[in-house]
Amino acid sequence: MRIGVIGTGRIGTVHANTLSRHREVGSLILTDADPARAQRLAHRLGETAAPGVDEIFRWGVDAVVITTATPAHAELIGRAARSGLPVFCEKPIALDLPGTLQALGEVAAARTVLQMGFQRRFDAGYAGAREAVRAGRLGRLHTVRALTCDQSPPPADWLPLSGGLFRDTLIHDFDILRWVTGHEVRDVYAAGSDAGPAMFREAGDVGTGAALLTLDDGTLATASATRVNGAGYDVRMELAGERDTVVVGLDDRTPLASTEPTGPPPADKPWTGFLERFAPAYEAELCAFVEVLLGRRANPCDGHEALQALRIAEACEVSRRERRAVAMAEIPAAALPGID
Repeated sequence: MRIGVIGTGRIGTVHANTLSRHREVGSLILTDADPARAQRLAHRLGETAAPGVDEIFRWGVDAVVITTATPAHAELIGRAARSGLPVFCEKPIALDLPGTLQALGEVAAARTVLQMGFQRRFDAGYAGAREAVRAGRLGRLHTVRALTCDQSPPPADWLPLSGGLFRDTLIHDFDILRWVTGHEVRDVYAAGSDAGPAMFREAGDVGTGAALLTLDDGTLATASATRVNGAGYDVRMELAGERDTVVVGLDDRTPLASTEPTGPPPADKPWTGFLERFAPAYEAELCAFVEVLLGRRANPCDGHEALQALRIAEACEVSRRERRAVAMAEIPAAALPGID
């Protein structure tokens, strides 16, 4: 099969490498807003570079992988759907609900495949936590704690395009919370701090955020994130039940230092970023996409899943802005099939 990759930045390069090595993928066509960047990657992989997006669709591909900046996602998803092409797209579909719903409507009308890039669903630790919860090992789940801490902030000019901390970063925690627990969020209370570098204030964003989420079974969950965590890249989830407690992301590279006299030593080589920490998961999700294309498995993460995670992020933004609890019923989905 021939796959078009639109966007050859950091994650686009990772996905192109995975697909280029895959035995079921015959060839790739790569394009980017910076044609020279796409050309360099194509040359290194022995693939074909296209001067623009139009050529991806005109030259003929069997599927499309979208790894552009978020503002382009919805339009490209719609274009692929109208062309009858299956799509893998990095999260989110769009930075707002109307754009997300429009894209989902086009996918539904065309009856095409849209697989979203929530890579944590393919991480061994999160999969193990999901299995523990679903098997009842923890007993009644009462508390979940999730966190995502970037070691260093992103470029300042990228912040206005990101959608903010809750939509860009914590959306991963919201998605994996639903996936691991099997429950929906009932209401949220969120807050944010812009006390860090000035670029967050200038972009109308926050450098650190936290949310208290109540699930539909009464479980309490917290999700926090920061873009400036000098110790290293730290992504964890703790799940506590009446029988047992498990943690995701605790290993010899977790950037933690114990103050206990007999505590474990600090990590010699702490994680530095998401590409390193989730490398196996990124590869697994693209391999899953190929399996979906071949009809060997069902779509593991469709656009409706992305919509629900975005709704939680939207509720958190309303809560942060208005300093109040927000019920998920206040954030309408839409009258699309399969969406509540």
